[in-house]
Amino acid sequence: MNENTEISLKHGTSNRSISKIALCFVLGMASIITLYPLIWMLYTSLKSNKDISMSTFALPTTLHFENYANAWKQANIGTYFINSIIVSVTAIIFTVFIGAAAAFILSKFRFSMQKGVYSIFIVGMLIPLQSILVPLFIQMRTLRLLDSLWSLILTYTAFGLPITIFIMESFMRAFPDEILEASIIDGSPIYKMFLKIILPMTKPAIASVVILNFLNNWKEFSFALIFISVEQKKTLPLGLYNFLGAETSNYAGLMAALVISSIPVIAIYLLLQKQVIDGMTAGAVKG
Repeated sequence: MNENTEISLKHGTSNRSISKIALCFVLGMASIITLYPLIWMLYTSLKSNKDISMSTFALPTTLHFENYANAWKQANIGTYFINSIIVSVTAIIFTVFIGAAAAFILSKFRFSMQKGVYSIFIVGMLIPLQSILVPLFIQMRTLRLLDSLWSLILTYTAFGLPITIFIMESFMRAFPDEILEASIIDGSPIYKMFLKIILPMTKPAIASVVILNFLNNWKEFSFALIFISVEQKKTLPLGLYNFLGAETSNYAGLMAALVISSIPVIAIYLLLQKQVIDGMTAGAVKG
């Protein structure tokens, strides 16, 4: 009996080891498939156009860092880069502050039509962009905001609110009511409670919505194409599109421009990755 038990335990341990090895292999392959396009883009940006035409996937024999300087000048990346930073950061500030305030009210206060208001925000995640491009264009033209960065800032803020409220409301709903009650007993106004208690406790959720909204704002193309026609107001996706059309044979310069455009997103994710994972996990479990 003891021998059979020992054999069963060894067999079970062996199966678990095989399962772990198989899982590690699958995860390793998934990581390689995910990261290879970024790695390929990086080392291709350091090759010459001649090397790229001779062998697309070969490693560079000589590093051509001048591709970055040429892309920055020829594609006017500096102007587009600054415009994208202004639009993305400003829209995120508005989105986080408005979304956090709305989520606080929806999660901790009771009022008539509360569920209806929350449902309206959530429905915003289901609206396809193509269906409202024309109405928004007419609205921006009426408000005289065309060819202005504010047209993009307001639009990105509006489209970022549904997912922001969804994540933050789920996160704030799990906060103990006793904390808020103690603050009220101490005579703290609602706005101080929100700024000094709620927002600091919501840092993981804020990190999540920051990276999600920044990614969406940074790569957005449709609204920028429709609303902006002045060259000095264009954002980075439009600039890359123009550069691709003008320099169809300059693949090294194009890859260098793509690497430059990827740096802010990668940097923000690396900076906030722990908070992003904690926020998404907490929002999913607590909600």
